[in-house]
Amino acid sequence: MSLGPGGTTVGGGRFGVEPGRTRRPGFGRSEGPQLIPVGGGKGGVGKTFVAANLAATLARGGYRVVAVDVDLEGANLHTALGVRRPRRSLADYVAEREEDIPKLLEETSIENLQLVAATRPNLGSPQPGHARRIEFVRALRQLDADFVLLDLAAGTDRSVMDYFMVCDDGIVVLTPEPTSVENAYAFMRAAFYRRLRLAMLSDEVRALVALAMDERNERGIRTPLDLLREVEHIDPGEGVRFSRVMRAFRPRLVVNGARSAEDIRLGFSVCSVCRRYFAIEAEYMGYLNHTDDARRSLRALRPLVDAHPRSDAAVYFGRIARKLLEPRTPAVGGERSA
Repeated sequence: MSLGPGGTTVGGGRFGVEPGRTRRPGFGRSEGPQLIPVGGGKGGVGKTFVAANLAATLARGGYRVVAVDVDLEGANLHTALGVRRPRRSLADYVAEREEDIPKLLEETSIENLQLVAATRPNLGSPQPGHARRIEFVRALRQLDADFVLLDLAAGTDRSVMDYFMVCDDGIVVLTPEPTSVENAYAFMRAAFYRRLRLAMLSDEVRALVALAMDERNERGIRTPLDLLREVEHIDPGEGVRFSRVMRAFRPRLVVNGARSAEDIRLGFSVCSVCRRYFAIEAEYMGYLNHTDDARRSLRALRPLVDAHPRSDAAVYFGRIARKLLEPRTPAVGGERSA
């Protein structure tokens, strides 16, 4: 049976590291916290719900956690964590009113869990530019924490993709609905091509990647494997770099709102399609059952794992959190971008 650093019981069960064992590499060391973006191609799939409750689960297990809302045009992570009126916000950093990220941290009612809210943005220019986003991620890596979870906006805008691709272990949330599944594929495809385009050195290859982002392109490039063949033909060296980027891109999937065994199996099916048609090795982290406790906890302004710690959903959050603690096999040639 597993324990967190403080031996905390979470979600009706225990999770974390085995007694007497050390934390996974990187905790408390100079590498900084593990950055985990939580995204998805469609609004309403539960990204904020997942981000808030995973953050709370890890914090209740004794890990130092910072939850960051980067959805400046639809911020509500603070509400999910019970912080009614944040005094500071990411908007202050975007507007260059505050450069010191630790000063944006808000305490929550959950021990070990802090928040960077995204309230009160400048509606005329809410999103930071690319360079500013990269600076922000680098600053997050300097925080005194074990985990930093980023709650992303919906869709495939560059501002979303930048956060997803420069962090460590991106989570894609989907629901058992055709529209959500379709948008999840689109999200992962967009994230991969965005990362790939920035990783390539040849202008000709970058132009080819940009062309491939149009699914109806005239060269008939439909999948990353099609694109790899074209790149290898143009520049074998860039083909090697392409393969490294492909191996390093390993999104993690969470199915939210599962009601049946078929819904639960959806995650495995999506991983299989990613592998077969997109050459992307996705990992199925687990599922969360559909429950009225989610709505009740939100109305109470508390994470579900705090308001209903013995519910089935809280147990499932514990299982997903446990997987986050397990070291992943390093991807050959995989590197962090920021």
